[in-house]
Amino acid sequence: MRKFDPSKTEPFFTKIVFIDLSTKINHIVFLFFFLIVSNLEVYGQNTSRKDSTQVNVNELVTIKKDSTKKPLLEGIVNRKAKDYERLDQRKKRLTLYNEAELHYQDFILKSGVIVLDYEKNEVYAGRLKDSAGVYSQFPYFKQGENVIEPDSIRFNTKTGKAQIWNTRSKQGEMFLKSEISKRENDSVIFFKNARFTTSENKENPEYYFLAYKAKLVPKKKFVTGLTHMFIADVPTPIGVPFSFFPMTNKNTSGVIMPAPGQNNERGYFLQNGGYYFALSDYYDLAILGDYYTNGSYALRTETTYAKRYKFSGNFQVRYENQVLGEKGFPGYARTNQYNIQWSHSQDTKASANSRFSSSVNFGSSKYFRQSINLVNVGSNLNNTLSSSISYSKTVPIVPLVNFSVAVTHNQNTNTEIVNLTLPSFNASVDRIFPFAKQDGIKKGIFQNINFQYGLRGDNKISTKEEFLFKSQMFDTALAGIGHTIPISTNFKIFKYFSVSAGTSFVENWVFNTNEKIFNTTTNQVDIVRKNGFDSYRTYNFSTSIGTTIYGTYTFKETNKIQAIRHLIRPSVSYGYTPSFGQYYDQYKDNSGNYISYSRFENTLFGAPGLGVANSIGIGISNTLEAKVLDAASKKGETKKISLLNQFNFSTSYNLTAEEFKLEPISFIGGTTLLDNKLGVNFGARFDPYDLDSNNQRINEFSINNGNGLARMTSSNITLNYTVSSAQFGGKKESKQTVQNGGRKDDLFGAAVDLSNQDESLFKKDDAKNQQSELFNYKFPWDLQIAYSLTYSNNASQREITTNSVMVSGNIDMAIKWKMGFSSGYDFAQKGISFTQLRFERDLESWRMSFSIVPIGVYQSWNFFIGIKSSMLSDIKWDKRNLPDPRLR
Repeated sequence: MRKFDPSKTEPFFTKIVFIDLSTKINHIVFLFFFLIVSNLEVYGQNTSRKDSTQVNVNELVTIKKDSTKKPLLEGIVNRKAKDYERLDQRKKRLTLYNEAELHYQDFILKSGVIVLDYEKNEVYAGRLKDSAGVYSQFPYFKQGENVIEPDSIRFNTKTGKAQIWNTRSKQGEMFLKSEISKRENDSVIFFKNARFTTSENKENPEYYFLAYKAKLVPKKKFVTGLTHMFIADVPTPIGVPFSFFPMTNKNTSGVIMPAPGQNNERGYFLQNGGYYFALSDYYDLAILGDYYTNGSYALRTETTYAKRYKFSGNFQVRYENQVLGEKGFPGYARTNQYNIQWSHSQDTKASANSRFSSSVNFGSSKYFRQSINLVNVGSNLNNTLSSSISYSKTVPIVPLVNFSVAVTHNQNTNTEIVNLTLPSFNASVDRIFPFAKQDGIKKGIFQNINFQYGLRGDNKISTKEEFLFKSQMFDTALAGIGHTIPISTNFKIFKYFSVSAGTSFVENWVFNTNEKIFNTTTNQVDIVRKNGFDSYRTYNFSTSIGTTIYGTYTFKETNKIQAIRHLIRPSVSYGYTPSFGQYYDQYKDNSGNYISYSRFENTLFGAPGLGVANSIGIGISNTLEAKVLDAASKKGETKKISLLNQFNFSTSYNLTAEEFKLEPISFIGGTTLLDNKLGVNFGARFDPYDLDSNNQRINEFSINNGNGLARMTSSNITLNYTVSSAQFGGKKESKQTVQNGGRKDDLFGAAVDLSNQDESLFKKDDAKNQQSELFNYKFPWDLQIAYSLTYSNNASQREITTNSVMVSGNIDMAIKWKMGFSSGYDFAQKGISFTQLRFERDLESWRMSFSIVPIGVYQSWNFFIGIKSSMLSDIKWDKRNLPDPRLR
């Protein structure tokens, strides 16, 4: 590419000399002829090139310098053209033809033909037309970050004004095309008959909006007058008298338009309208609301914040005043529901020794069941809300000191019982080995002796939801501080046996106790709560011995299974805890009997044990692995697969118990099958003691009565199967469901947040990978199946208490058509469980979805169609029929 700088060319000077009139005529004629030839040399020196080879700028143009005037061009011109470049010095024009490029000042221009008039400071650019009448090489104009692709353009480099025909440009997510546009300066552009759309097909979009007059301020705003909507080039009655679009890369405050609609229970409504505040680059705020003509209303505030390498999070508060029915008529009800959610996470780079985090989901127990703006069945069936706000810090000294402070919340949405910890404090000192060598190597029983110190302080509150934030919630508060000092060691005996032993000293401080008094008037025991400091101390001893046994069976080399490995870990443990009867008192009942009780019952840490605990525990854990030939390997390599992840037995024998000394035998197991697609977990419990004729447990072994070694009192099995056409293709998680305590999968249906319907069955890359055929023969799909079976036989009832299957999946029915479903069947109750059907259609720039719950108390449906682009997300239509909140 060549540079054109007329201010640096060597000038030609025409020198005129006045001579005496008496000079000979031939001298005068010669002088006259010389001047004419010189002028022709200066003004007729046009250049023309047939190729794009390098040419010296001094050979192209010579311009007379004047020290009193500025040069005609105010910068260097970089240009190139495939066919020719022509400089007309008389007209002060530079013409570039075929694949022309011009770089001048702050703009770049590419086109079929470019004309630079450096006397008028104007640039002309246009396309080329071949013999068949087909246009090509349309102008491409870029100034700063603004790009325009018109049919032709006329631009003044000094004033910034321009006239553009059939301009094409992209502003954010929006493609813009206008018949005629005028640029007043470098910041304002006026359009006539402007067509804008978010469709990827710029020339033939499936929809667009036609604005008869429009104004664009780059990076600030796009304002239109009367605007109509066209679908497939067909005008629709949809239109607005004006519209405003912020055109900035930064967050911009503005109004969020509400969505109108009608609800059978609450009348007409305006939903999800409000205002968005772009407070800074680090945080924002949105205030949204709903209003229904029957008097119901809802308010929501949402904020998101983030600071790189520090922290990020979001906070939202939702409040709903719900009215059902007509005042004065049966069925009228008014309820208030609220929900507070706060999620905060600290970047690992922010601090090495401290961390703050929060996960809050607190509110009314019936919020997710009766919300008018959220349908979340998964969270409803979970029946619990939980929260945690914690701060932890490590003091980098030797030994390390760790402490943490937390505020927790747990809420049962069925019983409406709320448990709070305000606050919980924990501190600990790292392990100390007083007898270890300075080099850190520990051998033997004495060098491995170590102890720790732990401190725990809690203030727990358990209350009904109706008493929250009232004085009654503190009536049953429990507070206390616990100190723990564990001492332990470990060593080996006989080379293969590992032994661990330890003792633990515990001291608990409480600030309230309970005294029991028998009331002779009511013949009942009265519990008197006493506030004040009290304490008790306990200790225990425990030891265990275990080893690991390996067994491998090798098959022939030609066999698909090369070897099976069995890993057995048997262990025997012993524990001793003395009786702490000194912390027990007595009261006399109406029969004159003395009943023992502890004043520490129902306190924070509970009462110390009464009676000696002296038991032996036995446990055996098993794992089974196989080495098989890898079918995918061409070199005959092998791989390991798990046959049994666990296969464990455990029981214990209490030496001091008067009866039922042997505890039931517990058994658990688990494995994965079908190339890790099927997860299987099972368990059972066996009681060695027999039952009498009334099916009551008696202190006699079943084997002594001829009823077998032990009877199975309970068992369970769960199966989880996940498969897809892409072999475990990624399954999207519903953020709203997981955040509110629901499942990650869709076994209990997908959540529908009516205030934000951006979640789609389609993944982001699906549109790029869509097949062009009319019929998508590959049928991408995914499937999740969960099965649960529970058997109970405590009193020989031989009852199956749980027997249900849940199914969820998605399938591409055709190109750009997806279907999702969730359903199940309870064989024990003989009924269909929660069922949901989901359909979605990808309409290029639009998205259409429909979901329905056809049966049950959550019976509802929801239809939505809208533009995908966030810039035009307010252009949508949704219709819904929500579940009746009185049934939930």
